[in-house]
Amino acid sequence: MTSATVDATRYTYRVTWSLEDEEFVATCLELSSLSWLAPTQEEALSGLRGLVSEVVQDLAESGEPVPEPLSVKSFSGKFNLRVGEHLHRRLAMEAAEEHLSLNQYVVRRLNNAS
Repeated sequence: MTSATVDATRYTYRVTWSLEDEEFVATCLELSSLSWLAPTQEEALSGLRGLVSEVVQDLAESGEPVPEPLSVKSFSGKFNLRVGEHLHRRLAMEAAEEHLSLNQYVVRRLNNAS
């Protein structure tokens, strides 16, 4: 991915209060080594977005891979999960008790957990 195709505003940002620093800290999920401290949420986010833009440009110019923003990634809705045979058996039994497929049962459990 090149810097021309990446808009720094498309990355996943979070701003939280840092008790230790007594300031707001902004972080970027796709570039987890970066953060920005500031007295306000807005300043922390703005500072980090500027830093992310610079880093993305530097990565692209040096030929290094630029992380793809999660917001533009497509997801198939499928992923493989390996569990132990005892857990697999227990989940299959619980699904059968509720007259659901194993997939339907696990999806429901995951939705209820989030």
